[in-house]
Amino acid sequence: MADGLRIVAPGVATTLQDAGRRGYLRFGISGSGAMDLDLLALANALVGNPADAAGIEMAMLGPTLVCEAEVCRVALAGASFAMALNGRAVDPYTAYDLRRGDRLNLGAPSRGLRAWLAVAGGFAVAPMLGSVSTHTRTRLGGLDGTPLAAGDLLPLRAPEPVGRPPTLPHAHRPRFGSSIRVVLGPQADSFMEEGLRTFLSAPYTLTARADRMGCHLDGPPIAHADGFNIVSDGIVNGSIQVPGHGRPLILLADRHTTGGYPKIATVVSADFGRLAQVRPGETIRFESVTVDEAQSLARDAKSALTARLAALVPAGGGDLDSGFLLSCNLIGGVVSANHIGSVA
Repeated sequence: MADGLRIVAPGVATTLQDAGRRGYLRFGISGSGAMDLDLLALANALVGNPADAAGIEMAMLGPTLVCEAEVCRVALAGASFAMALNGRAVDPYTAYDLRRGDRLNLGAPSRGLRAWLAVAGGFAVAPMLGSVSTHTRTRLGGLDGTPLAAGDLLPLRAPEPVGRPPTLPHAHRPRFGSSIRVVLGPQADSFMEEGLRTFLSAPYTLTARADRMGCHLDGPPIAHADGFNIVSDGIVNGSIQVPGHGRPLILLADRHTTGGYPKIATVVSADFGRLAQVRPGETIRFESVTVDEAQSLARDAKSALTARLAALVPAGGGDLDSGFLLSCNLIGGVVSANHIGSVA
């Protein structure tokens, strides 16, 4: 039997996600992938993986897993999920070497919504259309295109860890904010000036209708200028549609690829990570920035991730050894090409 991690209890919305599948939007297949690629990269760095290796994404309530390998190094990055190893509380942003029979329990987060668990060597799961990311509506990726379930075994590709387990010092750990920056458009002219002012000044609350496809917001309605239907056109990660009821709908990683509601704005890539951590019932505000400012924010986010990766130290102190550092192929093309968000 293959070495792996056994799912004892799946938690909520627990799926396998990597950097996503690219090049299939014209076929109506969205990219999927981790809701925050920077946090996935950070979890992978802690176990010595490339930035785009698949990890376990969880939301609201984490899974319980049992190690079925001689040794398996794991690390969690993201929201502050309660985390226990064999009943003993342990910290996120720190790598741990599990032994056969060890039990890792991930409860509910005290703040934030999502986190990513990486495993040294990654999972031996066959990609579909170039990715193992799970897209449940089309049943692509993962083990069978569905969220992980009790009894599932996630086979390990190369479970032997390299070097000493690292940690990210508390001073460098990410903090999440509720202000979401946007670039207006591409159909901002479909809204009254009063509607634009409402969108940029009013608080909006994330409703329970929120998942990896998108999130519905509740708040003051936004006035359209001349109806709420357009000829369907492309939708990107972070597109904000305003249907007939006048309340924003933010499209996310598992979004449909085209839509016929006007898009008032697009979330900047540097704030995808912030948006991924907003919980139902929490309030956000939108702030308008220019395209140049959005590009500057993206560069700042990349620099912040680079600084965090450079700040990793062994959990027990000292320096990371060269074997571990060589195994972390993170600062080159993988992070640059796949960067979508900030954990700042």
